[in-house]
Amino acid sequence: MEKSTVFFFFLLALCFGLRAFSAMADDDAVKVKVGVVLDSSSLIGKMGLSFMDIALSDFYEFHKNYKTRLTLFPKNSMGDDLEATAAALELIKKEEVEAIVGPQSSSQAAFMAVLGQKSHVPIISFSATTTMQSLSSRRNPYFFRATQIDSLQVKPIASIFKTFNWRQAVLIHSDDQYGEGILPSMRDALREVNTRVADETAIPQSASDDRIAKQLYRLMTMQTRVFVVHMSPELGSRVFAMAKEIGMMGSGYIWIITDGMSNFLSQIDDSAMEAMSGALAVRTYIPKTEKLEDFQRRWRRGFEKEISELNIFGLRAYDATFALAKAVERVGTTEFIIKKSNVVSGKSTDLDNLGVSRNGPRLSEALSKTHFKGIAGDFRMVEGQLKSSAYEIININHQKNITAVGFWTPENGLTQTLNSTKMSSNTAAANLSRIVWPGDSSSFPKGWVSPINEKKLRIGIPVKSGVSKFIREITDPLSSNTKKTGYSIDIFEAVVETLPYALNYEYIRYANDVGVMAGSYDDLINQVHRGEYDAVVGDISIRENRSLYVDFTLPYSEASVSMVVLYRDNNKKAWLFLKPLTLELWLTSGFFFVFIGLVIWTLEHRINEDFRGPPSHEIGTSFWFAFSTMVYAQREKVESNLARFVVIVWLFVVLILTQSYTASLTSLLTVQKLEPTFNDMNRLKEKKVNVGYPKGSFVHELLITEGFDQSKLVIYNNMAHCGSLFLNGTIAAAFDEVPYLKDLTTTYCTNCTIVGPMMKSNGFGYVFPKGSQLGRDVSNGILNIMENGVLQEIENKWFKSNISSPDPNSLISTTIGLESFWGLFLLSGAVSLSAVIIALARFVHERRHDFNLSTDSMWKRILLLMKNFDQKDHTSPAFRRNSQDENQNRDENRDESRDESREAHPSPSCDSNY
Repeated sequence: MEKSTVFFFFLLALCFGLRAFSAMADDDAVKVKVGVVLDSSSLIGKMGLSFMDIALSDFYEFHKNYKTRLTLFPKNSMGDDLEATAAALELIKKEEVEAIVGPQSSSQAAFMAVLGQKSHVPIISFSATTTMQSLSSRRNPYFFRATQIDSLQVKPIASIFKTFNWRQAVLIHSDDQYGEGILPSMRDALREVNTRVADETAIPQSASDDRIAKQLYRLMTMQTRVFVVHMSPELGSRVFAMAKEIGMMGSGYIWIITDGMSNFLSQIDDSAMEAMSGALAVRTYIPKTEKLEDFQRRWRRGFEKEISELNIFGLRAYDATFALAKAVERVGTTEFIIKKSNVVSGKSTDLDNLGVSRNGPRLSEALSKTHFKGIAGDFRMVEGQLKSSAYEIININHQKNITAVGFWTPENGLTQTLNSTKMSSNTAAANLSRIVWPGDSSSFPKGWVSPINEKKLRIGIPVKSGVSKFIREITDPLSSNTKKTGYSIDIFEAVVETLPYALNYEYIRYANDVGVMAGSYDDLINQVHRGEYDAVVGDISIRENRSLYVDFTLPYSEASVSMVVLYRDNNKKAWLFLKPLTLELWLTSGFFFVFIGLVIWTLEHRINEDFRGPPSHEIGTSFWFAFSTMVYAQREKVESNLARFVVIVWLFVVLILTQSYTASLTSLLTVQKLEPTFNDMNRLKEKKVNVGYPKGSFVHELLITEGFDQSKLVIYNNMAHCGSLFLNGTIAAAFDEVPYLKDLTTTYCTNCTIVGPMMKSNGFGYVFPKGSQLGRDVSNGILNIMENGVLQEIENKWFKSNISSPDPNSLISTTIGLESFWGLFLLSGAVSLSAVIIALARFVHERRHDFNLSTDSMWKRILLLMKNFDQKDHTSPAFRRNSQDENQNRDENRDESRDESREAHPSPSCDSNY
């Protein structure tokens, strides 16, 4: 009992000692004056000052040993820019503050930043979000923005547009500096994702309900149904209430709210929140940490009655105060004073009498380097601006039910969860399927509708003579209605299906009273320039001179001018047997047959009687031996091992060569081989044959440029006419763009083939007025159907006929070239040369004694060696073996002759002698 009592008194004494030490530390600490300029009647003003007091209390509770203490000097700006500037001027001049926190708006910050720069007093704002050039760190190094600027949220908003493929947007903003400040960044961000801003509607803060309704009714008449709202919570609540009243919060509408409203949703009344049901909102993401949860518990106990809900600006004020306290302590305990400037005679304004803070530059530098984990997230200044953080995408439902449906980070873009990796647009759209859209719809809207009274687009189409696969008119026999179809029409209508908005249009034939095309293609395109047509759809060639006054889409066809010629059967040739091998391979093979014959003669001449005799006999035998290996019919025996090795390798080469030749010749004889009659333009010009080109086409200019004779150029009106010119022999070739030639070869001239591309062109495209957004959208649609295979399906539909056309594979050459056999020839040549070198070296070594004893000249010595080489080698095993065989044969012949002689002349018997 006594021990516990002693321990209690010890703890009590320790607590009193610590409190006394803390009080002494506070008394000894250097007091640093900090001004605060806020609107005390506003939510941000009340919240900011309260959270700054809490921040200082928490900071020095954690850092009792710090030698500096911030002292706040609050001033009321009363929501006025001039009042805020006057308050800041008074704080700098009279109170001699070392820093000022709280310009509540960007307009106030712009004025106060000038004072801060002149006096070297850092100005820190936690709520000025509007982007202004005058507040950049480059222009004012003493201004610090401890919050996210509005322009940072445009990329998350643009990601939403990209995810759902919304191609048009309407921006609704307040008619003031705050509302207009985000517009340039928003336009740029939407343009990057191919979204056009269809309208920008400015609504003043003091607008009446009738004026708001009038603006909304005007927007209802537009196709676009995606609205981005950037304004204060007070004005935004009235706009949404009116939108619900006139029916703009029903199914099919999309509303996206910026953080100007989403950060204050708790302050919006229930009726306005009910009207906002189904809207999406973007706001700064506040990470859930233990530090934040602890702060929330303490805040609920002391401040919940005054402020109903925590707000990002209050948390930013808390972190900004922490950062300033850290920076002041880092600067040190140097006396914080304002050095008064000398007053120049004749000047007596307050600005001229401002002092300059001695510690301002060091304090500014310390703030720039301050980094810590705050209750609102990571606090780090980058060029006077708080580093960009994550945003969350929320969905507003009934009864203030707010659901987070996605996140956006600078590193990964739009994601389903904060730590997930970047998603594709299709994946993101699937993951955002939890959204409840206006009208309680669970399927996301297209973002556009087709107004009832919308003017139809007048789309001109060329009139084609004869039957065309590009534009064709089909008449229904029952209703007598005419339908436009064809390759160009089908592609355009497939593209229209991919557009994120409705397109109301009609086709207008560019024809005169008798149904013939009213002019040239250039005249048709000029109708768009003059405003007679809104677009032109058809087989329109993209040309540089045309693009000067109209816009073309991306080409939907192959971009080249090619040549079409007739086939010829390559099998009906007298010299077809030479075609399996190229000329180079024939010459190389012949050379090696001769070469191998010479090698065998060199190796066998001295030891083999078959390779000896008169020169004509030796040459004939050598060549006969070499060429007979082609059919393995050689009779001569080879005696030398070196020669045998050479023959083995050569027979292997001959085997492969003959087998390949046989296979290629068989293919030529059994498969129909078709080849074009002409392979290039130069042959056409050399032969001076007639060449066709389409009437009124730029192809004529290209052919003249390429050097064709004008007298050899023949005009054709359409593909049927071109086919008849080929069949009656009028032309040998025709030049046109690839889509036309495909029509020709599949329908009108099936024994023709396309050779090329010969000359590059820009292909076919659709025509729109200069600067047309619809033209850009159609270009994107062309890319879309290219990627998903729809364009190829349409091309196959129109240009793959049931008529039997020659197989393109039959044009592939089966001729074998030297490149396929050079390795074998190299091997055979290397082996042969090696054998000859070894044989000659052995011969010289054997005859070295005679060579060295000779006193004649070098030339005579060489002649002596050649003479010796021509003689038989009696010492060689082969020669001895041949000699033995000859002796044996001679003995056998002698015995046979003796036997025959005996039989012819028998000797007398013994009895006759008696």
